[in-house]
Amino acid sequence: MPKTPKLVAPAPLAYENQSFLNSPDGRVLRILSEYSEPLARFRRERIRDTVVFYGSARFRALDEANHELELLENTGSIEPAPQEEQPATPPELEQGTATELSRRRAEAAVEMAHYYEDARRLAYLLTIWSKNLKSRRHRFVVTTGGGPGIMEAANRGAYEAGGKTIGLNIRLPFEQYPNRYVTPSLNFEFHYFFMRKYWFAYLAKALVVFPGGFGTLDEVFESLTLAQTHKLAKKMIIIFYGSAWWKQVVNLDILVDKGTISPRDLELFEYADTPDQAFELLRDNLTRHHLQPDSGHPYTEDEGALAPEIARTRS
Repeated sequence: MPKTPKLVAPAPLAYENQSFLNSPDGRVLRILSEYSEPLARFRRERIRDTVVFYGSARFRALDEANHELELLENTGSIEPAPQEEQPATPPELEQGTATELSRRRAEAAVEMAHYYEDARRLAYLLTIWSKNLKSRRHRFVVTTGGGPGIMEAANRGAYEAGGKTIGLNIRLPFEQYPNRYVTPSLNFEFHYFFMRKYWFAYLAKALVVFPGGFGTLDEVFESLTLAQTHKLAKKMIIIFYGSAWWKQVVNLDILVDKGTISPRDLELFEYADTPDQAFELLRDNLTRHHLQPDSGHPYTEDEGALAPEIARTRS
């Protein structure tokens, strides 16, 4: 009869047992961690609320002198797209050797670089303004998904203004890194998309939505649905930046015509076409709904200094 092995070491503590924590049975603890750890850090860093910037992650900045216009492989990727998908170079355009796709991509890259600079400028203006507010906590902190493209631009503008700026990154199957302008103590990485979305929505008092792809569309329409169904116990302004682009990509008037949304649902968002115009919309709305004494804040400033003033949601 085989001998039973002798016990030679204590069992690991449950919260130090990596095989358990990484198993399906440990999923609930992983989910709770992606709620509790960011909450603890937001408290420690005295973050009261945010303004979220969404937009394309696939284009690099035009002002990077050592880079040609370049399209990235995927949302959040650091690898470039295949050569046949890249924007045409100036010599290819001049010599007429560019393909139709590469020519269109070159035009789009210049357009997206323009949006990059606008996002950078808007984040700068917003951060300068918010830093001058008399508050014991950081107000209206510029927040992005932490990646390249428009996200980098917004974090960069806030960084250049000398403010804190948040990056809510997501771990993806391909290689990707947060951009270098995110405040190190406010650099987050999530496994679960839905927990990342939670932190985008829960602290936000405003969204600025630049042109983007599936991720951008997903995030903004989820937020519009929350506002439409009154699941947010706060006023959250949503700004579509680049009216011509958005009206070409999404025809929301058709939804009204066909009766799938109400005409008043079009009041859930506004359009802006310049950083100054978007900043005025943000400043006026945030002041009216979140800074004036009758704006319905759940905490006084002193209470807010002790507990995180996180926007309450209805059950």
